[in-house]
Amino acid sequence: MKFHSHRHKIWMLPIILVIVAVVILVTMLLWNVLLPVLFKVPVITYWQAAGLLVLSRLLLGGLRGFHHHNRSHRSRLRDRWEHLNPDEREEAFKNWDNLHALWHGRKMEEASEKEK
Repeated sequence: MKFHSHRHKIWMLPIILVIVAVVILVTMLLWNVLLPVLFKVPVITYWQAAGLLVLSRLLLGGLRGFHHHNRSHRSRLRDRWEHLNPDEREEAFKNWDNLHALWHGRKMEEASEKEK
């Protein structure tokens, strides 16, 4: 069993907080420079910009949270694709359901049976 020390991650918290503060500041500055002139909207404060970022995350990004995978979805798909023979690859190109099945790790035969 591995025990990981979290001491090496403590230095990341101040860096993350600074990055978030800068993103909020940039959002506020861009809003205040562009939108009042273009659309006649009011100027916003720092905390309103922070609320705007949270609201946009909720509306556009959902409540999924952040994914901490070692490998991206694309690399997993690429690995699965490499293990297919040429006939299975051709079949995958013919039908979106097969690509979707490949993405989710199901076998090509399962997707074909599901179609019928």
